[in-house]
Amino acid sequence: MKIRPLADKVLLKRLEAAAVTAGGIVLPDTAKEKSSRAEVISVGPGRLNDDGSRTEMQVKPGDVVLFESYAPRDVKVDGEEFMIIDESSIIAVVEK
Repeated sequence: MKIRPLADKVLLKRLEAAAVTAGGIVLPDTAKEKSSRAEVISVGPGRLNDDGSRTEMQVKPGDVVLFESYAPRDVKVDGEEFMIIDESSIIAVVEK
């Protein structure tokens, strides 16, 4: 099944949180926080403006982004977990 976001929505796949701290301490699953980093899987066509034009999306599939932790709506498709989020809730693109 394929998911196509509408308007200014973005489909994300959460990236795993680090299992080891910077100091080398291994964290058990119960101590890990959910990561606020995700990979962009798909984007909508952009927000529809009053004049009928569309606002260009600032992210594209393959980008790694940081997002506000309260913003995503979790969805499960074919056993895989994804998130749908408004583009405005993405706070940064992680550049390599």
